[in-house]
Amino acid sequence: MGGEPLLVVVLGPTASGKTVLSLSLAEHFSGEIVNCDSVAMYREFEIGTAKPSAAERARVPHHLLDFVDPTSYITAGEYARRAREVLRKIHSRSKLPIVVGGTGLYLRALLEGLFPGPQRSEELRERLRQRAAEKGSAHLHRVLKRLDTAAAEAIHANDMPKLIRAIEVCLASRQKMSELWKQGRQPLEGFRIIRLGLDPNRNALYARINQRAEKMFASGLVEETARLMQKYGDSARPLSSLGYKQAIQLLRGDIDRTTALQAAQQAHRNYAKRQMTWFRREPGVVWMRGFGDRAEMQEKCLAVIAREGRKAAKE
Repeated sequence: MGGEPLLVVVLGPTASGKTVLSLSLAEHFSGEIVNCDSVAMYREFEIGTAKPSAAERARVPHHLLDFVDPTSYITAGEYARRAREVLRKIHSRSKLPIVVGGTGLYLRALLEGLFPGPQRSEELRERLRQRAAEKGSAHLHRVLKRLDTAAAEAIHANDMPKLIRAIEVCLASRQKMSELWKQGRQPLEGFRIIRLGLDPNRNALYARINQRAEKMFASGLVEETARLMQKYGDSARPLSSLGYKQAIQLLRGDIDRTTALQAAQQAHRNYAKRQMTWFRREPGVVWMRGFGDRAEMQEKCLAVIAREGRKAAKE
């Protein structure tokens, strides 16, 4: 087709069927998949990340999986720079880029750009980490609320990296982060973006989340966590993510296996709720009321993309 090239974005909460849907779309439209799940970017973290399997990755090309060292950290801005380069290369091959994932901030950075905030200060960040270790992440959230109420309302009280960055921005720039959010963004250009959002029934989604967590524990999540802890200690950042955090508590004897599983299930359900709150603020989303692994849902999404492609060709 002629006209502006398409970019498909598949978004939605965890366990909503984004992977299966993206594979179906990629195979139908000769596409390539670009990961936008922040934990799936890390090497060696497999079971707790629900990454596409080796067989799934063999079906179509995948990008930005397993490219970050476990002891490193990739910011939303760095991800956006890398992802935009990947999108340009996919387009140069006349393939359809399909961005898939549930990390809202990284997706926003890719599509809308980020504000030009101050550079990172490791000294300040370390002081804030020590403060959080002494008084808890809720203390940092209260600090941010005093500095920037709007930013505090947008950032979860347990999201340590975002809390630290927001406080850093406020202190270093002497401006509110929420005000800087409105300035200087450089949105992605050159693509006609189609946002497909999965919004399955809440009870059915929670049941799937519970089943996925059970499968993770049964498939060796605790054993994988033990290996990673032995290799990296506390320096592997994804060990604080959902599932791994509860596995560590189990390994340390703080809770038993049943409690660890239940805690992981609850944490994932809470995360899904936060994801939907975030994604509902995304502009121009075509919402699909169901799971992405259902044939009828895939057919609806195929029809949306085909329709938008025809529009682009006429313009």
